[in-house]
Amino acid sequence: MATFTSRTITTTRREWIVPTNYPRGACLGDMEAALGAAARDYRHYYNLSDLVTLPDDSLSFTTTDEAIVIAFTVETPQP
Repeated sequence: MATFTSRTITTTRREWIVPTNYPRGACLGDMEAALGAAARDYRHYYNLSDLVTLPDDSLSFTTTDEAIVIAFTVETPQP
């Protein structure tokens, strides 16, 4: 007789999108504002103090033709 359990996990991806203006790219002020907002949200989701350094892999950065996207994911077990 097989023994197993199952679970359902919901994954939420949070993104901050900074537009890039060809050929200049993204502006420093926009990047700093988006990074600060993403870091605050990450700390909120994971209940981290401002005194704790964020893990190196906490936020990811990807690029598209029109934007730089800062993101992280949160997994939430469901009943």
